[in-house]
Amino acid sequence: MLTLRCYVAGKPVDSDRTLSVQNPYDGTIVGTVALADRAVTEAAITTALTHPVSLTRYQRYEILDRARRLLLERAETFARLITAESGLCLRETRYEVGRATDVLQFAAMEALKDDGQIFSCDVTPNGKARKIFTLREPCRLVAAITPFNHPLNQVAHKLAPAIAAGAPVILKPSEKTPLTALRFAELLYEAGLPPTMLSVLLGPTEEVAAPLVQDPRVEAVSFTGSVAVGKQIAATAGYKKLALELGGNDPLLILEDADLDLAVTLAAEGAFRNSGQRCTAVKRILVEEPILEAFTDRFVAKAREYTCGDPSDPETRVGTVIDEEAAIRLETVLRKAVADGAKVLLGGERRGALFAPTVVADVPRHAEMVVQESFGPLAPILAVRDLEDAIALANATAFGLSSGVVTTNLNRAIQAVKGLRAGTVNINEVPGYRIEASPFGGIKDSGLGVKEGVLEAIKFMTTVKTFSLPW
Repeated sequence: MLTLRCYVAGKPVDSDRTLSVQNPYDGTIVGTVALADRAVTEAAITTALTHPVSLTRYQRYEILDRARRLLLERAETFARLITAESGLCLRETRYEVGRATDVLQFAAMEALKDDGQIFSCDVTPNGKARKIFTLREPCRLVAAITPFNHPLNQVAHKLAPAIAAGAPVILKPSEKTPLTALRFAELLYEAGLPPTMLSVLLGPTEEVAAPLVQDPRVEAVSFTGSVAVGKQIAATAGYKKLALELGGNDPLLILEDADLDLAVTLAAEGAFRNSGQRCTAVKRILVEEPILEAFTDRFVAKAREYTCGDPSDPETRVGTVIDEEAAIRLETVLRKAVADGAKVLLGGERRGALFAPTVVADVPRHAEMVVQESFGPLAPILAVRDLEDAIALANATAFGLSSGVVTTNLNRAIQAVKGLRAGTVNINEVPGYRIEASPFGGIKDSGLGVKEGVLEAIKFMTTVKTFSLPW
């Protein structure tokens, strides 16, 4: 069992209050964390602002690259820690560690680049013999708040761009999966990150998260999590930069000309990977009526391959959801859909925090399962008349994060790209496909339109300064 503490500028925090982290699969205690309080939060803010650090681009590159190499060396250790505290199967956690190394690599590459611009001023009759230059300066302090579903990669997506930008950051990871975040912070310190550039705090909302969000000395808040909390941050943060990556209700549109083998694979991978606990997971499968029966039969057969059980068993393909409470909610949502006329074709069973991959047909369009975000391995199938009907149904939600379309017709693909109101539209791929450097984010209740991804996050954590010189 791990015994960890929060960090203020690299120094462990002593506290009598502790948080115990349980394994969702078997209930064992994975570790404990000594918690921070309001005074510790104030110390973290003050220390970051009174001990600024200026690193060259190459120094930032070196830290990130060294961290990437250290993470590769300890990949299995990190994967098993994520599995232990989150219940995600090893297939997923090993993949997550690989993605985090990509984040570090892209951030290291960007640290070496200068995206400044030069404007000649003598290009109009009203101009002068001058040149205008731009450069980026880091925010004085960034607060980063991360969720439970990607305990390493979400943290890396906040911290690596901050390091590349040269911005100090205070991280508040999820209390459900804090151990990986703390271990990753230790790895960054080991890689040479100046301690005052990173603090990691856990504690009651009113003593840690709320002060970080509301303090005017914090110039930017990067949050990934629920819609309710995101809107609360927007309402209370005050005058500062906000990046809010919230929920998703992502559709996969399967058109009648689709390659069915590809369609069933994408539907299964999109709905069941990471136990369905991704904002970009396939939450609604919209199938054109002419191929509905053929797709459904093949999809059920494919879904049977996703074995659910002990997440530490390498053969398991779907582990637990984050806790039993989350599994009970999925069970409740499923029962409501069945009461409204839906039919369970596969799965539906719950054991503790385990919830089997579940295929549901004849789901009414008004069912909670498809109107709200169901954060788990549910795969509801809805029939659509044509592409226009599919686009209208896909857009008939409060969310607008990602989407996928399976088709062999280029014209229909373009029509879908233009018609879907979402931050991402992937053709012949799952809604969540991206690389770690590409822009990512949604609209409507999925976010304010401010993108994440390494490049966009670096821009968010910096400000542009313009200066001019005689020329």
